[in-house]
Amino acid sequence: MGFPETFKALSDPVRREILSMLRKGRLSAGDIASHFDMTGATVSYHLKQLKNADLIYETKEKNFIYYSLNTSVFEEILLWVSQFTTDKTEKEVQNDEKSEKE
Repeated sequence: MGFPETFKALSDPVRREILSMLRKGRLSAGDIASHFDMTGATVSYHLKQLKNADLIYETKEKNFIYYSLNTSVFEEILLWVSQFTTDKTEKEVQNDEKSEKE
């Protein structure tokens, strides 16, 4: 998925809470649902949105579905964001280089 789907999935506070829960390790759908005061269908909807954005993996074991973080998507987001957070802009670097030559 692309950034629009990722950022849309991250825009919801419930989905961000689910991601925070999964930082500690994989959880079953039931474990996740027990944390919220909402229907199972609503929790399933949020899990589906996170899965569609590739932010989580789904693993089926016997009668249970487990969810875990897909850290590679978060790494991709951080890499993209880092281009805007460098200490100096390109123009500042050029000015510094120019000053050093003088």
